[in-house]
Amino acid sequence: MFFSHSARNKLILVCSLLILFSVAAAAAGTFRVAMQPPTRIDPAIIDSDSEIAIANAVYDYLIDVNASNGIEYRLAEDVLISEDGLTYTIILEDGVRFHDGSPLVPGDVVWTFDRLRDPDNGFPTASLYANIESIDVVGSDRVAFTLHETNPFFLYDLADNHALILKRGTSDFSTFNGTGPFIVEDYRPDDRILMTANDAYFIEGLPGLDALQFIFFADSVAAVDALRGGQIDMAWRMPVTQYVSLQGEPGLITLDVPTNGFDLVRLRADQAPGDNPLVIQALKHATDRESIFQLVQLGAGSIGYDTPIGPLYEGFFDPSVEPLPFDLDRARTLLAQAGYADGLSIDLYAPDTGDRPQLAVVLKEQWAHVGVDVNVIIEPESIYFGENHWMDVSLGITNWGSRPYPQFYLNVMLACDAAWNEARFCNSEFDALIRVAGSTLDAAARQAAYSQIQQILVAEGPVIIPYFWPQVAAYSNQFAGLELKAFAGRTDFRTVFAQ
Repeated sequence: MFFSHSARNKLILVCSLLILFSVAAAAAGTFRVAMQPPTRIDPAIIDSDSEIAIANAVYDYLIDVNASNGIEYRLAEDVLISEDGLTYTIILEDGVRFHDGSPLVPGDVVWTFDRLRDPDNGFPTASLYANIESIDVVGSDRVAFTLHETNPFFLYDLADNHALILKRGTSDFSTFNGTGPFIVEDYRPDDRILMTANDAYFIEGLPGLDALQFIFFADSVAAVDALRGGQIDMAWRMPVTQYVSLQGEPGLITLDVPTNGFDLVRLRADQAPGDNPLVIQALKHATDRESIFQLVQLGAGSIGYDTPIGPLYEGFFDPSVEPLPFDLDRARTLLAQAGYADGLSIDLYAPDTGDRPQLAVVLKEQWAHVGVDVNVIIEPESIYFGENHWMDVSLGITNWGSRPYPQFYLNVMLACDAAWNEARFCNSEFDALIRVAGSTLDAAARQAAYSQIQQILVAEGPVIIPYFWPQVAAYSNQFAGLELKAFAGRTDFRTVFAQ
């Protein structure tokens, strides 16, 4: 068949339009999200939001937590709890397969959690799962967890960020072989990770996207500029000031949710100057929380009380336990009593994400009024958290993501033997209260223990929590179905779709 020159041009034009339409349609089903570059891909040691978000897209949890902090089953179809509260039998979903085509079996679950709880592996989850007596296959589709002591939060523990189910014997995590909603097609550690929808995903109708891309940005300013320019579809984990600037911008949807996430200012208690408790008390008195809340958070979120048990935890938070008052004269007196009448010089380390750099600068200015000379050192988040550097610095600011229940922070951050006890805080009375709060099935006893825990932290803890921040995001209005979670990395991209 032959075409005239005019007809050929028309045909070329139509074909070109069809190609452009196809490309646009494909692009419409691809959600591009700005992220900090990850440094770890083994789910057992992931830390940052970017690492957790990638893992959450590739793998699945037995138990998930929804945006309202409620328990939600994922790979678990059902959970049976024994009358004595010591045995949890997980019934697995049927028809689940890993990306390599092999079926999920109970042995994969046993292997995953045995790996996480083995102290010899050195994972932070070893202490979290130390209460597990045994994990056994008890049927073709079920696994039984038996505990040493009752734990009212055990299902939340199974939803820990690291508790992603792996195929037995996995040692090469660069294959990204999960059961999750997205399959990794290309991973460029310094640039992006490209994923396509898992067409064999066990939940019908999910995911709603054709593809998901995490594009790595070193800072939030560049990410916000890329969002405005249309190079990405979503930016998040940004300073509140940037978020406010995006509100009302055409083509964008802004979203914020309250959280129990906080920036922790902590002084190591096992070395000078933090080994003198008068020093941290002085710093607490020298901290103007209301000013910080307005300057750094622009009044968004809520003021902190130097304890990770925040107002979001109704029934556990005790509003009568207030932080030490802002009192510069008292701060100077305490420093003098500690041997620093002529002043104190110290380095303050902080990651470069969110509002932490600004918080560091504001603290430097406030503490200067009582003779504390702070040298602020801002580092890329990947460096700050890499190789446990954040655990080693004497004075640091660490961002702790929101968790659905308060016991997590106590177990992994503040107990004497906690894997992430960055402040090196150790108090036997405090540890005894942690055990009560984490094991009793008596709600009143648990509430009383949490109240005492808050009192001890305010009076003696080497930590300052000036505020609880909101989680914020901005994304293209060409997409819908996004439900932002309090812990950013756990946001579920399975439900996002192009409109």
